[in-house]
Amino acid sequence: MKLRRGALRAALALVLLPLLTPAGAVEPISLGLAIAGAAASALTGFISYPRLYCYFRECCLHRHDQRAAAALQENLDKKLFGQHLVSKVVVKAVRGFLNNTNAKKPLALSLHGWTGTGKNFVSKIVAESIYKRGLQSKYVHQFVATLHFPHAHSINLYKDQLQSWIRGNVSICPRSLFIFDEMDKMHAGLIDSIKPFLDYYELLDGVSYRQAIFIFLSNAGAEKITEVALDFWRNGRTREDIQLTDIQNALSVSVFNNKNSGFWHSTLIDRNLIDYFIPFLPLEYRHVKMCIRVEIESRGYTVDEDIVSRIADEMTYFPREERIYSDKGYLAQGSSIW
Repeated sequence: MKLRRGALRAALALVLLPLLTPAGAVEPISLGLAIAGAAASALTGFISYPRLYCYFRECCLHRHDQRAAAALQENLDKKLFGQHLVSKVVVKAVRGFLNNTNAKKPLALSLHGWTGTGKNFVSKIVAESIYKRGLQSKYVHQFVATLHFPHAHSINLYKDQLQSWIRGNVSICPRSLFIFDEMDKMHAGLIDSIKPFLDYYELLDGVSYRQAIFIFLSNAGAEKITEVALDFWRNGRTREDIQLTDIQNALSVSVFNNKNSGFWHSTLIDRNLIDYFIPFLPLEYRHVKMCIRVEIESRGYTVDEDIVSRIADEMTYFPREERIYSDKGYLAQGSSIW
């Protein structure tokens, strides 16, 4: 940045030169041309400096890879509760991918769990970590199954449109981020249309997709996740004892064989193109209280533990006898608690 500041000083000095030069010392027209040329050159170089340009306009990969990974870790540590597996796996996967200068394929993450456990929240944090504008970035693209692909009879049209959209945007920005929500409501076979973009190809029609990131969100597999969590609880083990290896394989099989998953018999799973199946555990009473505290603080109020407990107590929990897990999940993340 010092060199560019020097260039700006030089340009300003040339602009001020006529005010400091004795009259008649230099032919005015020649001097004017020289000043204009030099100033334009210096200022153009200064303004085209990538960091300054990206300060005024959003750039592809707005943040440096290491800064993005650090921001992701910080935000998950501060804002995500009760999801030790998610924090660990997402940070590891995204950091490793961003720092890999020779990735062999795009990064593909599939997030699974009940509604309200934090899937959308985490995808939002990932987007904000990579791009300053987060979900509003022109390099972040969201698809909601029921909104963008509502009609089963239009699947072939959707496939063509989806392929064109991904191809066009990755051509503009290799580090494009694509988020697919409500995968459990997506028509079977539709998601397979993007299989070539997730595969181990160096180029497809002259375009490389190896820097792109794909995130899939789904309720499919939530029953299997809850089953594992309950088994740990009934055996006297904490949820923090649960490891990814305890769930991931069973989760991928469950999703693959679920006709309502959007991944039913999908080649993305069959060809192992999903890098991680990430389980979102159902939230316990203590996690609900954590969410409520954050929501109260975000509204500028002082946290009153009696109010926190009262709100948490009014929620419903399952199984009916044990009342361990909240059926509303991440109440305080993006929802009203009043």
